[in-house]
Amino acid sequence: MRKIILLLTIALASFTSKAQEKINWLGFEEAIALNKENPKPILIDVYTDWCGYCKKLDLETYSNKKIAKYINTNFYAIKLDGEDKKDIIYKEYTFKYQKEGRRGYHQLPASLMEGKLSYPTTIFLTKEEEMIQKIPGFLDKKMMEKILVYFSKDVYKTKKWEDFEKGFKSNL
Repeated sequence: MRKIILLLTIALASFTSKAQEKINWLGFEEAIALNKENPKPILIDVYTDWCGYCKKLDLETYSNKKIAKYINTNFYAIKLDGEDKKDIIYKEYTFKYQKEGRRGYHQLPASLMEGKLSYPTTIFLTKEEEMIQKIPGFLDKKMMEKILVYFSKDVYKTKKWEDFEKGFKSNL
């Protein structure tokens, strides 16, 4: 009986720790509501279901335990489908899916990316929901770590990226 309880305890602890190693992805409106209660920077992963580099970003970068923990601690993380068909209300405006050709796009990510639809794109907003930076393309875990620290610690306000990158020490 004790062995069974011990095995169940170990299995539960393993499951719990693995659950905490994943990014707590939120919907856009949910993250904005949480940010009103407890402000912190926002990371938005704009993706599409058909995008190979979006899948690679999930598998190789966002699945890294240290990256996931850092994001969960320092950001509200949003997964935003660039082709989602659901309306999103933000700042008293309803953003909708826009049909175009065989595919279409969602107005909110298109607006955040200033019409340059490139997937994946990682967008960083301040805790006041102001644009800091949008970064198109795949980011490996080492580059993502640097970028996360640069924006979460407000280093971008006082130091140029080139100077920050030279002195950066990785924790991966």
